[in-house]
Amino acid sequence: MSIAKSEIITQYKVHEKDTGSCDVQIALLTARINHLTEHLRGHRKDFHSRRGLLQMASRRRKLLDYLKRHDLAKYNDLLQRLNLRK
Repeated sequence: MSIAKSEIITQYKVHEKDTGSCDVQIALLTARINHLTEHLRGHRKDFHSRRGLLQMASRRRKLLDYLKRHDLAKYNDLLQRLNLRK
């Protein structure tokens, strides 16, 4: 895979031992979604990967909604840092 998981975790972690906060999970999902989107551009009939992509996008949406409900400032900051629309 072309995503560097440890780099993403160190960039978005909230505290020293953080590996599973909303910020980190959303950033990792975004990296995987971007990677899979590039794969699907070249392999248009790969419907199994497309299904996985839709599941990841749905999981990211749910995490973003949770973050928006609980910490709006962190939500807006994360959208800016990840270059997500909304």
